[in-house]
Amino acid sequence: MTQDPLDEAFGARRPGSDGEHQIQQELGTVDRATRFYDGQVRDRLNERMREFTARQEMMFLSTADRNGECDSSFRAGPPGFIQVLDDRTLTYPEYRGNGVMASLGNIRENPHIGILMIDFARDRIGLHVNGRARLVPDELMRAVHPRLPVDPVPGRRPQVWVEVAVMEAYMHCSKHIPRLVKAPRTGANGDGEQVWGTDDAKRKGGDYFGVAAETRQPVAAEPCGMGSADQQGGFEWFA
Repeated sequence: MTQDPLDEAFGARRPGSDGEHQIQQELGTVDRATRFYDGQVRDRLNERMREFTARQEMMFLSTADRNGECDSSFRAGPPGFIQVLDDRTLTYPEYRGNGVMASLGNIRENPHIGILMIDFARDRIGLHVNGRARLVPDELMRAVHPRLPVDPVPGRRPQVWVEVAVMEAYMHCSKHIPRLVKAPRTGANGDGEQVWGTDDAKRKGGDYFGVAAETRQPVAAEPCGMGSADQQGGFEWFA
């Protein structure tokens, strides 16, 4: 049987970068790192990783442009918003957010992507997924994968899907992860209303950090953060 090229690449090298290997040598942690690589780092999602991913409601996303300038962002949604297509592939939808499209722009220039999912409430554990991403139009993604979830907001569709080819998957240990309890969201206007898909500046957080005031821009003209302001159950919804 022909060996998968990804398996060959993964097996032919020690996981991690040259830089981290150099630091391991300098700090005397080579043996400790090797035990972690051998015991925890995989080039695909095993069954427990796939189950973990499928029930997550948030993730932290890292991208960089062609010059290596980095961006970190946050994505969230109901369980299943990160779709596991197979043991080597996952995907998630991207919405308009504030229109900046920083993560998508980086991926277009540089496909390398890092994802960190943390379960703060149940198992208090994390999962890192590093890989190569590509942008797939919603229509094409649904034609290939017709069982993808449909957005519950009427008339709203993803701008694009990010499909990630998994290169590394490994655990983030629990020892410093706080246990958090999910609470009902009160809503930005104080009445408990969910504000799905809103473009109301106040409900999106207004000028929370005072940036618009500093630049004498009207609050209504300021978008929300680097992601969307749609909300579900206390977590930011997609971005």
